[in-house]
Amino acid sequence: MKKIGLFPGSFDPFTKGHEVVVRQALELFDEVIIGIGINSSKTYCFDLDLRIKHIESLFSHYQNIRVVSYQALTVDFAKEIGATHVIRGLRDSKDFEYERSIAHMNEMLSGIVTVFFLTDQAFSAVNATIVREIYKNQGDISHFVTNAELLV
Repeated sequence: MKKIGLFPGSFDPFTKGHEVVVRQALELFDEVIIGIGINSSKTYCFDLDLRIKHIESLFSHYQNIRVVSYQALTVDFAKEIGATHVIRGLRDSKDFEYERSIAHMNEMLSGIVTVFFLTDQAFSAVNATIVREIYKNQGDISHFVTNAELLV
């Protein structure tokens, strides 16, 4: 059976920490699907098409990575695409406490197990909210986002 991992998120933007998680996941999964969740009540800093193109550019040389958008409950989407696991990245214990509850709920709803990966220590302070604030204030986000120029 093919092992497919779904890495869901808004990825607004996709940071170097996210990249680390995907590269780690490739060691365990036959295919990694990066799922960009769409929430119609949320305002995004970066356009969906730009986010997709940006992420695709980072992994263009991988045949076993796909980038897709979805507008559904993550576990429902995971089942729809045949994912065997949900992938989540952890920076610190706060992330773990938050993600653990969601993982338990998702497993109860769907039977799909969540796998956690630690990001590199170098990126443990990087989060998309802070990166967006830097960007909105004309700061340089290239320290935190590979190929940041593609988001402009």
